[in-house]
Order: sequence, then structure tokens, then C-alpha cells
Amino acid sequence: MTNAPSTRVRRNERANEKTEEDEGSDLACPECGGHLVSDDEHGETVCDDCGLVVDEKSVDRGPEWRAFDAAEKNKKSRVGAPTTNTMHDKGLSTNIDWRNKDAYGNSLGSRQREKMQRLRKWNERFRTRDSKERNLKQALGEIDRMASALGLPNNVRETASVIYRRALNEDLLPGRSIEGVSTSCVYAAARQAGVPRSLDEIADVSRVEKNEIARTYRYVVRELGLEVQPADPESYVPRFASGLELSDEAEHRARSLLRNAKEKGVHSGKSPVGLAAAAVYAAALLTNEKTTQAAVSEVADISEVTIRNRYHELLEAEENLGLA
Repeated sequence: MTNAPSTRVRRNERANEKTEEDEGSDLACPECGGHLVSDDEHGETVCDDCGLVVDEKSVDRGPEWRAFDAAEKNKKSRVGAPTTNTMHDKGLSTNIDWRNKDAYGNSLGSRQREKMQRLRKWNERFRTRDSKERNLKQALGEIDRMASALGLPNNVRETASVIYRRALNEDLLPGRSIEGVSTSCVYAAARQAGVPRSLDEIADVSRVEKNEIARTYRYVVRELGLEVQPADPESYVPRFASGLELSDEAEHRARSLLRNAKEKGVHSGKSPVGLAAAAVYAAALLTNEKTTQAAVSEVADISEVTIRNRYHELLEAEENLGLA
């Protein structure tokens, strides 16, 4: 097969127009060692030099439709959403639409509406077949609600859902409320992801008391062996500075104050939220930006007394470091 038929040579001429897409290919022709190109129109792989057809009748695994932008591609795509741990069935089940309309948009009759209502009821029952799934569904709903109220990103919701699934599988829930365990999972996931929220902020959106959250959190972390680093005061600075509408210079100065405090060991045993709030307040004064202790207290959800105490400690550490 040193000479290909003339018809295939003509096909090769058309395939040459597609060589720009295949220049990165390192496949060689088995006859002459030439460069191989793919003719997607005819499903063939041909040699660019001698015209030899190396492969034919290849399967086109792409969609049968064309799309010219991302919105059109998503609209025509017939695949579902990716699996997610934030849903008790990982998003693999189907839902029956609540609108009582057929495929053409016409309203259903009374008998059909009753039938669809029964189907919805039984579909919901089959989605949660046992108490474990009902427990998981309620807890994941709580996690999603609290994460939305706290403005946490999706990766924190996924992590919190995975932690709760582990706690459920290892039978850590008996004797503890679903709300308490789910809240502690959100708290742990936020700290693991580097977007911590204070215990007071978590308690504000939870349905359980602060003491129960702290107790359950310690229990879950201990039993599951979670690696949760102590909260860094610097991680709170951007959120506080944004809430007070401070400049980048003030935010940078607050970070500098906290780093100096760490070098002097002032941060040991202190609340990271209190240190961050005091650093933001001190930085605002040092950069001549108007703010008050009351405003910082409201944004950070911490008392003004704590801010004043940490404020003096941060400035003393700054002065001592400068003298050293």
C-alpha cells in the first residue's frame, strides 16, 4: 500500500486544511514516517506526505450539536449537575416539578394534579428511606442555612457536609442534637478552610447554645482526629477592615501590628478575634482614618473593653520591638 487511491488523495487535500489543529501530534506514518493529521469530517487519520489512510471509521465522541458561546453550550448540554456532598443523596435523585403543567406548558386537569401530588409525596418518601437518610437530610439543610447566613464559600459547605457524614457513619450522634453537631461541623470546616468565624458569630445563626456548640465541637474534632490549626488573628483583618471601609494601608498596618505581637508572644492565650479587632482599631488611628471603638465592636461582635485591653498590649509590643 505505497500509493493511496486518488479519492483518498483528494480527501487528504481537504484534510490539509485541518493541520493547524494537529501540529502538536507526534504520531508518524508507518510507511514514510510523515506527519499524521485527523480528518474529522470523514472520520479518518491520514498521512500528510504520502496520503496513506492509517485509520478510518473513527467514532466522534463529541456532541451532535454546535455551540458558539458558554451560555449556548450549557443550554444544550443534557448532562446533570455534578455530585455533591451537600445533598443527602449527592444529587443523584430526581425531583418532580411543583408546577402543574405538561411538557407543552398547558395546565393539568384536576385528576392529573391529584396524581402528580401523590407522585411527589411518594418520590419524597423514597428519597429518604430510613432514619439515617432523614437525619442526614435535616443536618445538611441546617449546614446550608448557616453557611448562607455566614457568607461561607461552597468549599466550606462541602467540607462541613463530609465531616457530618463521617460523624454519622461513626455513630457520634447518639445523645447529641442534629443542630449541635451540624453547627460544630460548620465551625470546624470554616477553620480548616482558612475563613474562620468566631464562636459568637456561629452561635448567632445556630439554633443551639454557645456552650453546647463548643462542647460538641471539641468532641467531634477529638473523635474524628481532625487537624484544625489555631485561628490566625490576621485571617480576620480583611473582613473587619472591609466592614469598617478602611483603606488597604490600614489593613496592611493592622497585619504588621499582629506580626509584631506574634514575635513578642503577646498573642498567646488571647482571643484571635479580640487581637484582630484591636489591631484594626489601632491601624485606623495610626493611618488617620476615622473610626470608633463602638464601630469596631459592632463589626467584630466583641466588647469595647476587650478592644481597649488588646489595643494597649499591641502598641506596647510595637514600642518594645522598636526599642529592641
